Amino acid sequence: MSARVPPHVDLTEPVSQADHIRGPSHAPVTIIEYGDFECPTCGQAAAAVKLLLERFTERVRFAYRHFPLEGIHPNALRAAEVAECAAAQGKFWEMHDTLFAHQDHLKLKHLHTYAEQLGLDMARFTAEMDDEIYLQRVREHIEGARRSHVSATPAFFVNGVVVDVSFGLRSLFDATAAALERR
Repeated sequence: MSARVPPHVDLTEPVSQADHIRGPSHAPVTIIEYGDFECPTCGQAAAAVKLLLERFTERVRFAYRHFPLEGIHPNALRAAEVAECAAAQGKFWEMHDTLFAHQDHLKLKHLHTYAEQLGLDMARFTAEMDDEIYLQRVREHIEGARRSHVSATPAFFVNGVVVDVSFGLRSLFDATAAALERR
């Protein structure tokens, strides 16, 4: 009888109640993405993740975390803060989807428009954005990503193991299917 070898894990920050999650908590596979709302590849990945969740209904949960690449995407940090403002009003996923649908229009005036369209309390939204209430939360996501050796977006982890999607998002589907087979 051989000893069981612990699985290889690259992710340093496990999923918690503080994460933005789609899918059931009892799902055997957890996918975490570190993303940037201004990253074109993250925009493509958002569509792929929706398909993945449809394909593996009830067997996968998905968590999104922020990793705005401020050096090349000047609006990404503010967009992440806006998503957190929306989350505080119960509309994270609606804002997430809106931001990815309008990646080329993420200046502050656009972000205000999206908040209005989603029916957010605009007085609260404006005050929270002015006071940068959620900047620390976004910075914590960035630090967690760095501890997991994330340097680019999108970065995906399937059950804690990094998945290289540099040659396409098919590898995310393959890694998910393989993780489900191991269960």
